[in-house]
Amino acid sequence: MTNQNSNKIIHISLWVAQVLLAIMFIMAGVMKSSQPIEVLAESLPWVLSTPAALVRFIGVSELLGGLGLILPALLRIKPFLTVWAALGLALIMVLAAIFHIMEGEYSVIGMNFLFMAIAIFVAWGRSKKVVIQAK
Repeated sequence: MTNQNSNKIIHISLWVAQVLLAIMFIMAGVMKSSQPIEVLAESLPWVLSTPAALVRFIGVSELLGGLGLILPALLRIKPFLTVWAALGLALIMVLAAIFHIMEGEYSVIGMNFLFMAIAIFVAWGRSKKVVIQAK
């Protein structure tokens, strides 16, 4: 396989990863930043033992991170922000895993690490392998 074909496959893989992660984080962010805490607690029981301001902050961070995975790269306006968004979301997933360990919610930690790994893949790919140039 030539280097050009390899880069094309990685480029497509990165876009797939970016879109899937963005959808997940945008949905989670909208939910955490806009739903009443009581409604949110039906699917995320941990929000009842967490300050509402922190839940909202996490939601806004996830929403902005999800948008940051797509918009800068798609519009080619400051595409390096996509790398920073991916790194920020990876950090959020590390912090989420620590939080879930402290709460004894071990069943969700695997998903935290999966999303973290995908975000790191996006950060690596968009910073080293297939960099999107600004307009």
